[in-house]
Amino acid sequence: MSSLNKGLGRVEVTLAWDPNPAGTPAHDLDLIAAVYQVDDPQAAPAYLVHFDSRSPEGTIELSRDSRDGRGAAIDERLTVEFERVSTRYKRVVIGVAIQQQDGRLTFRQVAAPEVRINEHRRLLATVDLSQFGSTTAARVADFVRDAAGVWVLRGESRRGFETDPAGFPALMGS
Repeated sequence: MSSLNKGLGRVEVTLAWDPNPAGTPAHDLDLIAAVYQVDDPQAAPAYLVHFDSRSPEGTIELSRDSRDGRGAAIDERLTVEFERVSTRYKRVVIGVAIQQQDGRLTFRQVAAPEVRINEHRRLLATVDLSQFGSTTAARVADFVRDAAGVWVLRGESRRGFETDPAGFPALMGS
């Protein structure tokens, strides 16, 4: 079935937060993309994109990775070219995880943590991560290929998780 709806094209997800005060350990937040296959969009991800990496076919790329929030307005940037994502995949979930090297750190403790999702110059969503309070990871965007084969952003799938970065990918799609 074809559709007159073009769906999403090139989407940019950015993550920003304010640096810590001098003399305190840096906060390190990370964008993570999990990609799910058509046959089971709730199962384990087919692959992940994180830490200056890209997808095997080059359609998802994390091009900026900050370890301290000193990124001059954008600390991390992830780009997804939905028009090029293989038809083998039905779902792309974007999450944020807080590194936990210096003890437990939650979104409530990070200054001004925010995700912005844009398609070209059009703002699709802004997510204030402080809404996830005492959690340490969050699903911030859930993109799905609809019945017509076009990519859309599902509106109400944001959720916080109490987990470390290593355990987060197993929970992102739940």
